[in-house]
Amino acid sequence: MNRTLASIAIAATIALTAPPVAHALQPPGAATASSTAFDRRAAQLVDLVAGRIAYANYFDASFQAAVPKVKFDAITASIIAQYGQPVSIDKATSTNGRSGTVFLRFEKGVGTISLEVGAGPDEKVFGLVFSNFETTNDSFDKVAAELAALPGKTGFLVAELDGSTVRPLAAANADRQFAVGSTIKLYILDELTAQIASGERKWSDVAPLSHSSFSSAATANWPKDTPVTLQTLANWMISVSDNGATDTLIHLLGREKIEARMRAAGHSDPSRNIPLLTTVETFALKGNNFADIRPAFIAGDDKAQRKLIDANRDRLVLANVDGISFIDGPRFIDSFEWFASPNDIARAMIDLRARKSDTMMSVLAINNGVGPAAGAPWRYLGYKGGSENGVLSMSLLGERKADGKWLVVTVSWNDPKANLDADKLVGLVTRFLALAAK
Repeated sequence: MNRTLASIAIAATIALTAPPVAHALQPPGAATASSTAFDRRAAQLVDLVAGRIAYANYFDASFQAAVPKVKFDAITASIIAQYGQPVSIDKATSTNGRSGTVFLRFEKGVGTISLEVGAGPDEKVFGLVFSNFETTNDSFDKVAAELAALPGKTGFLVAELDGSTVRPLAAANADRQFAVGSTIKLYILDELTAQIASGERKWSDVAPLSHSSFSSAATANWPKDTPVTLQTLANWMISVSDNGATDTLIHLLGREKIEARMRAAGHSDPSRNIPLLTTVETFALKGNNFADIRPAFIAGDDKAQRKLIDANRDRLVLANVDGISFIDGPRFIDSFEWFASPNDIARAMIDLRARKSDTMMSVLAINNGVGPAAGAPWRYLGYKGGSENGVLSMSLLGERKADGKWLVVTVSWNDPKANLDADKLVGLVTRFLALAAK
């Protein structure tokens, strides 16, 4: 096999179904008698995938150039999230002592690996391909039970989208309102796409980066009014959840127009998000600097809240965000945040897809949230997540390769008393996604 192709294949050639294989289970971490370079490197795969062997010590320079460590780590993290930790080598076969096939057992499945070892004295690996996976005995009920056992409140929906109809495959608390954090940005993207479709704007329009915000992965410390295109703002807002891009778009598109779009998309309790707070307004109001007006905001109706926001426009700015307030744990996530039910999110995905905008769909697909292994059974996979202390939300829109059907997987987890385990939720969502792909 060509070395470059073998290296790239780990990221590109991953399927999630495989025929059953005969297994001769050995204890975790144990190795059989190693007589060839292939045997020795195969025996190290459990420790490699678990991160106990240095990447640079295992792979040849050609592999490292084609698949940098950060990419390899993302792939293995995605696999572990779906199939659990690597446990043992079930079987390793080679006809020449340099290349062959390894069946690597994980906690929830078995992966098939093609392995090629160089002829040099250091026996570096130049080809490694995860080609197939066999999931063992998973089900929607099992994943749902693990989700329900988490502390706090949880809800989810896995459903086929048939035009404007949501056909649930599995669900729990699908009509309950959850704090969803940045998942609310789907409605901002929807309104942006609608304004572009009407001819009011273009994706290529240039706008100033007018509103800096807290926790902005892309625009932190950028000069105010840096010119960027609307597509760039959308890319940042969705793919890395940049808050400066988000607030710039809210002010540009119009707060009330986004609220109207949220209603039109079928949100079941839009008042929970009216007025639609910018990220700076939210962070500021949650902080200690705004203890004087926070009770009035929480107690007020939509009209009173909007009046309070307008009256304090000059105070609700990034300079007054008290970041220290967010160190210890959740802050008022049941009182004011951004809220949606799993069914609301499914309807938002339907509205977005109905825009028939290739650009908008490409924005959603920049970061699929679950990695390449979990995304392999899907012809298309778009994603938006949300998180803050006590809040996690993950939502995916996918077109299944097997039959072209469109599905949504959305999961929310709230706990007003404690921070949450993001890796735990990623693992559960990835399993939902794998079951939905079948």
